[in-house]
Amino acid sequence: MQAKHFTYLLIFAMLLWGAGWPALKVLTYSLPVEVVSFWRFFLMIFAFIPVLFFLKKPLTLNKEALKYILPSAVLNVLFMVFAFLGVQKGFAGSGGVIITTLSPVLTFVLVSLVFKKHPPKMQIFGLVIGFIGGLIMLKITTLITTFNGAEIYFLLCALVWAALTLISQQSHAVIHPVHYSFFIAIFATVIFFFIALPYEIMAVADEGPAFWSSLLYLAVFGQTVATTIYFIASGKLGSTHASSYMFLVPIFALVTSYFLLGESVELHIVIGGAVTLFGVYLINRSQRAKT
Repeated sequence: MQAKHFTYLLIFAMLLWGAGWPALKVLTYSLPVEVVSFWRFFLMIFAFIPVLFFLKKPLTLNKEALKYILPSAVLNVLFMVFAFLGVQKGFAGSGGVIITTLSPVLTFVLVSLVFKKHPPKMQIFGLVIGFIGGLIMLKITTLITTFNGAEIYFLLCALVWAALTLISQQSHAVIHPVHYSFFIAIFATVIFFFIALPYEIMAVADEGPAFWSSLLYLAVFGQTVATTIYFIASGKLGSTHASSYMFLVPIFALVTSYFLLGESVELHIVIGGAVTLFGVYLINRSQRAKT
């Protein structure tokens, strides 16, 4: 598959992730994070079955792969908890902006520290532009004056996802990305099962269509499909290049929130989105110049 095909797939994955933020907001109205997260990962296991069937590769697990899967499962658990708590305390749009604009920056920092690599100046400039676009969308002055603790959870999400991106890229040497995602779902389900035991796990049976449609969307499209695409692309294009597409998530999150939740789109959102897209363009142009 050519690099441009991965570009299209990554844009599609970012759309699925963006639409997941209003879906996550719907879930915060109902049950505790422990119960919702357990069912989200549990449903992911079944969502992966047709993907595994289509892949037609023997499903194997060895000690070398476990070194990547286990920490990735823990990081996924932490991300889900932090994202849920952040959206519960604050706004879904803020979470989409903070997480997806800081994650690429933190990924670059981690790559530079771990592999002692220094990204080209154009990529650094593109990251700065994308980050500025995120701050415009968020209205940083409002963030400072209305700090309520939710931002801490969003910042933790960004750090966790940067680490997860780096691990996923390295895992490709020992396990297929789809198998990697599938085993993460299994181990995360087990972890959340014990965490959710003190709560009423079967309380989901009393929930209505809005809850179940949001949960199924997050498990199947927002997680299984989108995350698998992202992990595959990060292995083919590199973690820093793949993570740059996360700048598109806030735009998709805001658009889908407008249509699904009736949230208004203000002028600073439009301006910030345009700046962010320019940052993505600069990063990708730099990447193409190297290849």
